[in-house]
Amino acid sequence: MRITALAENTAKAPGIGAEHGLSLYIETDSYTVLFDMGQTELFAENAEKLGKDLRKVDFAVLSHGHYDHGGGMKLFLQLNSSAPVYVNRRAFEPHYNASGKYIGLDTELIGNERIILTDEEYRIADGFTLFSCNSRPKVCEIDPSGLTVMKNGSLVPEDFVHEQYLLIEEGGRRVLISGCSHKGILNIAEWFRPDVLVGGFHFMKMDLNDKLIGSAKRLNSFPTRFFTCHCTGEAQYNFMKPHMERMSYLSCGETVCI
Repeated sequence: MRITALAENTAKAPGIGAEHGLSLYIETDSYTVLFDMGQTELFAENAEKLGKDLRKVDFAVLSHGHYDHGGGMKLFLQLNSSAPVYVNRRAFEPHYNASGKYIGLDTELIGNERIILTDEEYRIADGFTLFSCNSRPKVCEIDPSGLTVMKNGSLVPEDFVHEQYLLIEEGGRRVLISGCSHKGILNIAEWFRPDVLVGGFHFMKMDLNDKLIGSAKRLNSFPTRFFTCHCTGEAQYNFMKPHMERMSYLSCGETVCI
């Protein structure tokens, strides 16, 4: 399995751009998958530079309903004429940041015939399953960090029921792909205990203190190899790294073989 970052907050490869967002191009033995589509058209520009053909994508997954993950969805639907896009049915609810700015999806895409709406669990194909985990017990509380969602005409603290994770089972290994891990990376690691976890930890606003070290040590106790990116935060990553020997950073333009 090969996973290439098409959009991410950092870029180390020559000629590759970066943005606050995420898009992963996943090549398995059975399928080619696009996980998230970044904030802008950058994911497509980088795909072309990296020799990753978006027309060959068999299906796409949107992790959750925020603009920095789904901003390129309309473009993907134009570039690829057949691949379905799996989106949680709550993802198109209006989402806002702490300052009240709309950070949701393009509502023009509501009702698009190629968008497949998912719920708690959705089996895409053998070895490819989506989970939302909304009813699973938590080992740590979810921090909305000031994010809100419009429900019944009122803004309420975000509950992230629209977030989903892709579990890929191949070659006897379990690889979990997450976007921002808004439901708590400690919860997600506990729920799945995968061999490999790829995605953001959403630690970018956390202070560099003992609490973050505690989270790093807890993650290090799982039998999991972590490839993190995007909303983890570079400073937070570097702070945690001495406590997590199985964690690496995945920058835009880089490919990991799993």
